[in-house]
Amino acid sequence: MNEPVKVTVISILLNVFLGVLKLVVGIVGKSAALVADGIHSFSDFVSDMVVLVGIKLGEKPVDEGHNYGHGKFETFSTVILGVILFGAGIMIFWEALIKIYDAYHGEILVKPKTIAVGVAALSILIKELLFRYTKYIGEKTKKPSLIANAWHHRSDALSSVAAFIGIGGAIILGESWRILDPVAAIVVSYFILKVAGMILIQSLNELLEASLDNDERTNILKIVKAVPGAKNPHNLRTRKVGNVIAIELHLWVDPALNVVDAHDISSDVENNLKNYYGGNTIISVHIEPEKEVTI
Repeated sequence: MNEPVKVTVISILLNVFLGVLKLVVGIVGKSAALVADGIHSFSDFVSDMVVLVGIKLGEKPVDEGHNYGHGKFETFSTVILGVILFGAGIMIFWEALIKIYDAYHGEILVKPKTIAVGVAALSILIKELLFRYTKYIGEKTKKPSLIANAWHHRSDALSSVAAFIGIGGAIILGESWRILDPVAAIVVSYFILKVAGMILIQSLNELLEASLDNDERTNILKIVKAVPGAKNPHNLRTRKVGNVIAIELHLWVDPALNVVDAHDISSDVENNLKNYYGGNTIISVHIEPEKEVTI
């Protein structure tokens, strides 16, 4: 079992455990915030499954029907993750808003039980550790869906912090402060929706063939210009195919060079870019004879 699959399986098992625990204790312990947090954990479980499928499909090799590999499957799975997050955030927000509305109109909210605070604290610890572990593996293996899922774990940890504070306040401060529990659920929904928006924007940009940012484009040109004989890199085009970068550019070389020497310069450019961005980087270099610049 490779590292991305291993961390995702661990995440699935922990999210099932936390989701069941928080939902049961949230219902028994009369805490809307903990129930909301439990729903968040189950959304984590669903997203883990989506990421796992995306990783397995994304690792399939290049074939006749997919000349650039299957990386877009991973990007598409990340879009699904963002949609799941967004839906969960809206649902939690709406349910909490109804409770706040009822409390405002005189309904006395039920006091959460102390056990709900303990479960929220346990969730904070587990999800923060899972965030750090998943993010480390995602960056190490250059898996964008894993990194996105790591931030999903962080949002769950932060939402558990909000639940912890809201539940604790509702218990300690008395009847008039029980509204803190659904207010904490509103805060939970904010974290979920914020992460969902970030994930959706990034992954949709990749599906729509957005270019790499200006810093990366500048870095690519810097690497190319450092190759002896490589002149005036231009017509640079970039995009992402899952966790792989695709780069196309035109390059001037001395017109007196023979084909072999010009090809060697092109190969040096390609090798230097792959050394930096990874051996799977897709690179296309078009060689042109250097043109005389007139002023």
